[in-house]
Amino acid sequence: MLTSGKTAQKTLKNRIKCSGIGLHSGAKVTMTLNPAAPDTGVVFRRVDLPGQPLVRARYDQVTDLRLCSTVSAGEGVSVGTVEHLMAAFAGLGVDNVVVEIDGPEVPVMDGSSAPFVFLIECADLIDQVAPRRYLKVLKPVEVRDGQATAALLPDDDFSIAFEIDFPNPMIGRQAAEFYLAPGRFKADLARARTFGFVQEVEQLRAMGLARGGSLENAVVLGADRILNDDGLRYDDEFVRHKALDALGDLYLAGGPILGRYEGCRSGHALNNRLLHALFADKSAFAWTTYPKSRETLPSRTAELVRSAELGSRIRAAAEASF
Repeated sequence: MLTSGKTAQKTLKNRIKCSGIGLHSGAKVTMTLNPAAPDTGVVFRRVDLPGQPLVRARYDQVTDLRLCSTVSAGEGVSVGTVEHLMAAFAGLGVDNVVVEIDGPEVPVMDGSSAPFVFLIECADLIDQVAPRRYLKVLKPVEVRDGQATAALLPDDDFSIAFEIDFPNPMIGRQAAEFYLAPGRFKADLARARTFGFVQEVEQLRAMGLARGGSLENAVVLGADRILNDDGLRYDDEFVRHKALDALGDLYLAGGPILGRYEGCRSGHALNNRLLHALFADKSAFAWTTYPKSRETLPSRTAELVRSAELGSRIRAAAEASF
């Protein structure tokens, strides 16, 4: 059974396999999640390449950030679109796993993290005899690119605040805040799908992107309507998916974060820059274990916290853009 404890590292109890296509490559892929020893972290193994090379899922291994996060161990040895799988690992507390994959990209499945949550639940999790290591944010770190900002702030737990603003009337301006208490990731973020605009499809495919995209694995928007027959899974599915992406990008830090993430119009590239900025300042972070005594304390909230009134930084950034 999945456990909610915060002190012990966790891995899968059993190996489990899935197949699908890559969102951007369009390639057919088979992927197997395998148990791993303590302190392994998240590691990909390209079983289709000579020697089955390993690729570590870390922020400093990221080599391509065009509409996804791609990690690489050298030329020709990479794994793309890792963020939805990484978000599932982060949301369910998977510390150690070896992901065997026979292609260049994690299968997109339905465009969300929900299928990966299902796989992990089927495989089950077990505690390991090693303490879980957390990346504790000690002081604010922020990066900016025009109107987009991303920041990490000190906190005793982990939360995400995100704001987006798109000219498409189906999206517009959305803001939400999430505190991922045990069980909340599956309910509040996991089912939120990636999205795109029908008028951009040809341009993206000319760039070698979105070749596997379809109404089966993305929310597709026209000028004035959503093209998917089943509509949206959440009223604010778009900002929830951006928060899901951020969670996956941040798990490339090498462990769970104790801190607050605030993003305004941020994306994969800015999220990666944020981790680089954090690790460049040794006074801004510390690796720590989670005090056992705190596990018995009541959560500061048991439910999803959502608010258009985000922190002062994210609001200041949003207001400065108008």
